[in-house]
Amino acid sequence: MSKGESKDIQSQDTEAEPCPCKEGMTPDAIDPVRRKFLFSAVAATTVGAMAPSVSVAANKKAVTPGAVEYDVADDPTKVMGRALHEDSGYGTRSQFETEIRTKADNPSDITSWTFTPLAATLGNLTPSGLHFERHHGGIPTIDPSRHELIVHGLVDTAKKFTLSELKSLPSITRKYFIECSGNTLGEWAKPTGKSVQITHGLLSTSEWTGVPFATLARHVGLKENAAWVLAEGADAAVMTRSIPIDKLMSDALIAYGQNGEALRPEQGYPLRLVLPGYEGNTQIKWLRRLQVSDRPFMTKEETSKYSDLMKDGRSKLFTLSMDAKSVITFPSGDMLLPKPGYYEIRGFAWTGRGRIHTVDISLNGGKAWVPAHIDSVPEPMSSVRFSFPWVWDGKPAILQSRCSDDTGYVQPSRAELLPLRGLNSVYHYNAIQSWAVASDGKVTNVHV
Repeated sequence: MSKGESKDIQSQDTEAEPCPCKEGMTPDAIDPVRRKFLFSAVAATTVGAMAPSVSVAANKKAVTPGAVEYDVADDPTKVMGRALHEDSGYGTRSQFETEIRTKADNPSDITSWTFTPLAATLGNLTPSGLHFERHHGGIPTIDPSRHELIVHGLVDTAKKFTLSELKSLPSITRKYFIECSGNTLGEWAKPTGKSVQITHGLLSTSEWTGVPFATLARHVGLKENAAWVLAEGADAAVMTRSIPIDKLMSDALIAYGQNGEALRPEQGYPLRLVLPGYEGNTQIKWLRRLQVSDRPFMTKEETSKYSDLMKDGRSKLFTLSMDAKSVITFPSGDMLLPKPGYYEIRGFAWTGRGRIHTVDISLNGGKAWVPAHIDSVPEPMSSVRFSFPWVWDGKPAILQSRCSDDTGYVQPSRAELLPLRGLNSVYHYNAIQSWAVASDGKVTNVHV
């Protein structure tokens, strides 16, 4: 939600759609035909009513750089639109769409984060321009014609691959999420993030295009004792991580494309490593070197950093796969429900160990659970959208989501997670998120 924009979920002078449920009736009590109607017709009619209100004063000019100035109160059929040559040849979004990535509260712009606005995301893919960022040495400028990827170490023949050579090899395209292992790091001890963008915004899902690592392995040949690979980036931090060879051979991608176009600079242009389901830090951007070895390299980033300090003081290394996790994005923190009535609860679920199997919703802080509807087809290591029809009676409520994956793993509550992990770590927090809805409709982040 942009700065200065109303947090009301619908305009105060807009009447809510009449609810087809009797008072006190839960959505599960509606017969199947009526419930199907709720998921389709009613949900569709509430798109406008539930959207954050944006008002534009009458006769105020709305201008996009390079566009013809016009009066927003005018009939658009009576005014000529912007000429094709005035958008610089690369499409732009409407000036009325203002969602942006939020910067981290960090004095350094080169070792910081930006967060994806999850509550505003439509569908299951994150626009490339809204994909979260995490940098350790700023965003390098790399000439793709001069960039090379070196594969060496325990191989039969070390080779250098130019970008054009990589693009000449057979490619694949897959949808995968990437989540920073520090996503939700501020929630270990107490609720700190006001909005879902801050609590869970280090998560994004894209369609990635590139060459499987297994293809490169066939070109260089792997020695029998090859077990780990050091991936190195060409940024100022010279980011390095050790990756198990089995993971690389199974589904790793040397990606040069994202969502139908070349990688963006902040996402690793011209090459990045994509490791489906692994923590984001391992998916090295600006990839320039892969060194094959028989053991992990024990770099700074996988020893002093990106390791889990357990409650007994010992450090757990190489926690690479991201466990199942979910979050409700609507309604969520820093929002306001204007009045009791029908709302569609929405959110995301994801797992680094396979496919999402189920998503459940609780309206009372985990005392009871009911199945949510999974709105997108579960794919390996890809997020899914879920929804649930809710009739809010105006009384306080605590909303939660809980997911499971096809390995049988169930997302834990805080009460289940903390005895195992303690409060020493900042990584891999995947406890159930709770949003409290007050009687006045205000939604806040709470721990239950």
